Amino acid sequence: MPNVKEELNIEESYLKESSLNKEDFIKKFNISDSGLTNKAANYRLNKYGLNEVKQAKPKKWYNYFLASLFSPFNTILLGIVCILFYTDVYLADVPSYANIIVIIILVAVSTLLEFFEEYNSNKAAQKLKQLVATTTTVIRDGKETLIPINQVVMGDIVVLTAGSLIPADLRVLEAKDLYVGQSSLTGESDAVKKSVELDNNSSNIDSISDLSNICFMGTNVISGYAKCVVIKTADDTYFGKVAHTISTGKPKSAFQTGIQNISKLLIRFMLILTPIVFILNIAKHSTITAFTFAVAIAICITPLLLPVILSSSLSKGAVRMSKKKTIVKKLDVIQSFGAINILCTDKTGTLTEDKIVLEKYLDIYGNEDLRILKHAFLNSYFQTGLKDNIDEAVINRAMQNNMAEYVEKYKAIDEIPFDFSRRRLSVVVTDGTKKQLITKGAVEEILNICTMVDYKGNVSPITREIKDNIKQISKNLNKDGLRVIAVCQKNDIADVQDFTVADEKNMVLMGFIGFLDPPKESAKSAIESLNKSGIRVIVLTGDNLEVTKCICKKVGINSEQIIEGSQIERLSDSGVLRLLRKNNIFVKLSPIQKARIVRLLKEANNIVGYMGDGINDAPSLINSDVGISVDTAVDIAKESADIILLEKDLHVLLDGVTERKKNICKFNEIYKTFN
Repeated sequence: MPNVKEELNIEESYLKESSLNKEDFIKKFNISDSGLTNKAANYRLNKYGLNEVKQAKPKKWYNYFLASLFSPFNTILLGIVCILFYTDVYLADVPSYANIIVIIILVAVSTLLEFFEEYNSNKAAQKLKQLVATTTTVIRDGKETLIPINQVVMGDIVVLTAGSLIPADLRVLEAKDLYVGQSSLTGESDAVKKSVELDNNSSNIDSISDLSNICFMGTNVISGYAKCVVIKTADDTYFGKVAHTISTGKPKSAFQTGIQNISKLLIRFMLILTPIVFILNIAKHSTITAFTFAVAIAICITPLLLPVILSSSLSKGAVRMSKKKTIVKKLDVIQSFGAINILCTDKTGTLTEDKIVLEKYLDIYGNEDLRILKHAFLNSYFQTGLKDNIDEAVINRAMQNNMAEYVEKYKAIDEIPFDFSRRRLSVVVTDGTKKQLITKGAVEEILNICTMVDYKGNVSPITREIKDNIKQISKNLNKDGLRVIAVCQKNDIADVQDFTVADEKNMVLMGFIGFLDPPKESAKSAIESLNKSGIRVIVLTGDNLEVTKCICKKVGINSEQIIEGSQIERLSDSGVLRLLRKNNIFVKLSPIQKARIVRLLKEANNIVGYMGDGINDAPSLINSDVGISVDTAVDIAKESADIILLEKDLHVLLDGVTERKKNICKFNEIYKTFN
């Protein structure tokens, strides 16, 4: 870690940036709302280089060559060569180079094979990683532009929304309910609220991460919206400073540990057997003859090509899988990918088409009502966060019903962004005469904040009977496979510009919108094939019970018993494990509950794959043996994954099993030979 003096210097540099108020900061650094010009950005990029933390210098070709030459097996053989020079050349009456030449040829062949495979596979891996480069949104020449993170330069205005990976160290200029996950820096899972001005006095700051108006490279946005300016990039960031003072590698996978243990076992076996053979033969033969025979035994039992076979198989497997729309970010994950015996997956997009269509817009009694569609449209259109498939479906259906005029008629005033605890999103709009707070979200959450209902323009108090009827309508829609979201609003709101979660109360329930996301035609056959291959599919979703049950039944997953997140919360780890042995569907899960299930499955000696593409999937992607995401996933999910699919289809996992059989069978044969 940095020494005390270095730590103080780092803290001082950040305090200078954060202690200035917004106006002084903008004036001092001459920041423009239109961002940098492309010309200025290109100049800074050429002058200061890419926004990349260089934890180590890129390896040259000779680094790979020397690593291959002095592998554990080759080192022993080179030692044997030195001894043979002494016995066969120096001591012998007639020098013999035959054994020496043979061993040198074997070492040379082994070294060159391993060198070329390792060097080429690393080059291929770099090219594959470029295909999944993470992007960020910046303002250039007054327009929002999507660029690779490594193209970000000092002074760029960065736009952050839920799911964004923070590309550099940033000073917050605008923020709306911005919460950032800083676990990559602090280890704490709780999200931290960021604001425009420094919340605490600088003398009360215990750690740099406590600075409320600074966002740090490598962290991610949990919820909210912000505009920030880049104040440090690449090695100058706090992440970059720390990266240069510590050397922590990723823990070895079970596959890597197994290979290492087998290699050590074989080397120990050789080191023990060689002296024994020498001692047994020295009584009958001369010292030189006995020693030469012992050396020959050492040559025979040394598995010279074991690492070559493995590196060659894995690199070729990565290339073959890239042709099957699968990008392998880490070569050695191919073995774990093929060895998966449990696949945990979300429902949406994996089992379903992920092409959500708004099917119904109903009032509180289940009758179709365009007013419900109108309010849902205003909410989806004017929200500035990450627009998901639901928002797009609402907007598309509204446009089909000629509601484009509302875009000009209404104006957005403020927004209360979505988060996973509230499970709702609100916008405040005005038509010039009155303000409206419009909220959409999970039915249960919306009912909790509503005290009135609206039926055909008549507002009345909500009663227990009305609530029960609403829940029943929602449940019936769920049974038909529709995902249901409730919509509410209120006109009696404060005459202010900034609204908070506290304003989401005493709302008027309008009705529901129902979405249909039909199961994929290929899902059922894929699950059947996975089961036949020994892979058990477990569904982990935040969706409700009825919709999940309907979809799982159609794709052939046993849905007789479904476990809800509330049940898991009350159980110990052993209790959850008992449920995992018998049940395949878990619904209404939080991100923490998903990660807990993945951890428990791994601790039960399973090889666990996790497929996900959302913000809430990141913890599970990291904790699984194989994290699988897709190219359309949010940034933090792609960064957390080991494998990126260019097509979200369970059939690619069958290809992974096939690749494992092709690439690992040779290793199994070698392993059996020495047992």
